[in-house]
Amino acid sequence: MPAGEALAVCPGSFDPLTLGHVDVVERAAGLFTRVVLGVAHNADKAGRHLLSLEQRLDTARASLAHLPGVEVDVVPGLLADYCRRRGATAIVRGLRNGTDLDAELPMALLNRDLGGPETVFLAAAPGHAHLSSSLVKDVARHGGDVSALVPAPVLPVLVAALGT
Repeated sequence: MPAGEALAVCPGSFDPLTLGHVDVVERAAGLFTRVVLGVAHNADKAGRHLLSLEQRLDTARASLAHLPGVEVDVVPGLLADYCRRRGATAIVRGLRNGTDLDAELPMALLNRDLGGPETVFLAAAPGHAHLSSSLVKDVARHGGDVSALVPAPVLPVLVAALGT
């Protein structure tokens, strides 16, 4: 990576991508030269996702296309290894509440122990602090309108996957 550039990786499953995720990436793009939304791919968990890896990648790319310096990529294994290969200077994680911090802090410390970069935590914007992919899926599964919770490219894919 050229001198002066700082690459951050925003990892997650993004099943589906929410407006909260987009907000974190947008803010990370203001702090780092380049940002990668790293979609986790674990073959052992492939059947547990509502959306396929390709659907998650495609909807993320469409949803983040307006952000220069942001790319979407697959994280195929350990995040620390991926960050090292890419030359990442930081991992960025959004925090909605103390429960998120309790879950994220041990992972941040382990990634650092494994040779990954420091983790930077961004507090969720107040309007998105209640959002999670699980809650979005639950609302959509029961026929609720999630159009104000997910980027426009995600909505038809989510509705089709749920058959709602």
